[in-house]
Amino acid sequence: MTAGAQPVLSGHGKTVCVTGAGGFIASWLVKLLLEKGYTVKGTVRNPEDPKNDHLKALEGAAERLTLYKSDLLDLESLRGAIEGCHGVFHTASPVTDDPELMVEPAVKGTQNVINAAADAGVGRVVFTSSIGAVTMDPNRGPDVVVDESCWSDLEFCKKTKNWYCYGKAVAEKAAWEVAAERGIELAVVNPVLVLGPLLQPTVNASVVHILKYLNGSAKTYANAVQAYVDVRDVAEVHLLLLEAPEAKGNRFLCAESVLHRGDIVRILAKLFPEYPIPTKCSDEVNPRKQPYKFSNQRLRDLGMEFKPATQSLYDTVKSLQEKGHLPLSS
Repeated sequence: MTAGAQPVLSGHGKTVCVTGAGGFIASWLVKLLLEKGYTVKGTVRNPEDPKNDHLKALEGAAERLTLYKSDLLDLESLRGAIEGCHGVFHTASPVTDDPELMVEPAVKGTQNVINAAADAGVGRVVFTSSIGAVTMDPNRGPDVVVDESCWSDLEFCKKTKNWYCYGKAVAEKAAWEVAAERGIELAVVNPVLVLGPLLQPTVNASVVHILKYLNGSAKTYANAVQAYVDVRDVAEVHLLLLEAPEAKGNRFLCAESVLHRGDIVRILAKLFPEYPIPTKCSDEVNPRKQPYKFSNQRLRDLGMEFKPATQSLYDTVKSLQEKGHLPLSS
């Protein structure tokens, strides 16, 4: 656990629901909740699927974790998982740029989760949104500090066919609307690109972003910047937002640093020189993109301290090696 951000309360005697429990962030959240003594009800597509075995193997899972077969678009299937819960973490979301697969499930699923929580008398919902709901704005000046007051421009997302960011933004807006209508306490996490060790057996989209630089599939790196945060910190932030009274009604930008892709490959090459890490930028014509300014002060005010990106990158690669996604160097 990160020093300084220990939630004060323990979860003993409290039951919470985590939607999409087998996901990258959600798996770490379930692990943390079990460590803190919570009883966890997790929703998954199929509780018997071997891809959820890592959840059943967590310490405390045998006694305090139940997996529920649930579909976000089926309100009734959510009710059983949410009934009797003190809080709900809505982490489940499609990750795709297909508008049909992204937008309606993200919005409708979010409305269903909050409605089911309200019907069950749940105190607070913590919703996993995204930096995608925050930064997509072509009119933002280079000196603007990105924080919780920023929203992505929906028309720009549509025009550029960035359906993932569009879906996350409209789903978050829907969350705020339904929570206000139903009188639910809502706190929203807006994580940036999430790195760190995997608990689940498969490689998720954000970790592929690093894997491609190590396995030789990327010959160059883009002239682009990206904000990063560690998955263990994101899990901790979710718990903090459930337990901190002052978190209700607020968004929280969850980011540790903004780095150029050139910085990422440089760090990786220093840590793991044995891999064919690209040294050439795909765009050597235009000036190097500059990192944008951001503020994570709102989370720091709650006592959160973030793991540095270098540590996250190191732990990501070690995890990819351990799980057999990356050959160990000879």
